[in-house]
Amino acid sequence: MLEQFKFWEFGIIDFIDVFLVAILLYYVYKLVKGTVAVNIFIGIIVIYLVWRLTDYLQMDMMHRIFDGFMKVGIIALIVVFQPEIRKFLLMIGSTNIRGKSIFGKMKFLKSEVSSDTDVESIIMACKNMSESKTGALIVLERNNNLDFLLDTGDTTNITLSQPIIESIFFKNSPLHDGAIIIEGNFVKATRIILPLTNENNIPKRYGLRHRAAVGITEKTDALAIAVSEETGHISYIKNGEFIIYKDVEGLIKKIQKDLV
Repeated sequence: MLEQFKFWEFGIIDFIDVFLVAILLYYVYKLVKGTVAVNIFIGIIVIYLVWRLTDYLQMDMMHRIFDGFMKVGIIALIVVFQPEIRKFLLMIGSTNIRGKSIFGKMKFLKSEVSSDTDVESIIMACKNMSESKTGALIVLERNNNLDFLLDTGDTTNITLSQPIIESIFFKNSPLHDGAIIIEGNFVKATRIILPLTNENNIPKRYGLRHRAAVGITEKTDALAIAVSEETGHISYIKNGEFIIYKDVEGLIKKIQKDLV
């Protein structure tokens, strides 16, 4: 009789196991949050629960159907979640041990979290550049380390401010070509060349600057802000998608929330 209640035993190894699974699920959720992949992820969880339930209830026919799906499901997962898997592996492989450790990024363990990036200065600079139709491309680094891009431009360590951003993208400035990378409250690099997206559904009114913004946000969890040189429109790109915002204040709040 006592053997039936062994599942109540919970040791330190069980705690570590549950803790690690919780961390894994948290990061998986962060990768798919805000994308169409989140619906697929929920569907997979439902199928897994049904698979376990049919096994527990000894529903042989239903269990065999779902069991066959689960056996070949790993291949389907790799195909469907290819961008997200790439981001996840990049996140693990690009952990910056000099500064932000993987445990330092577990923001859900902190009681109070805030970003030290001066988002308001960035957007106000973009607003001024928008009025003067000055093209700009700004990348905000989050969990994924973007050091692999530094060789394409100039490494800097400039304290972030509105005049600094505007002076970098001034048309006669030698630094205005390419993108800048911002980490925390510092301009980490300038004149960076970003990977372009291969998507064909981007409107033709967007040029290479916007395709580069989509490309870097597809391959990493970075955020991108692009100012059009032709129209002056400010675009906000996250997870390879253009994010709609109401006004400048709304854009500031969206970015601040995404950086946390």
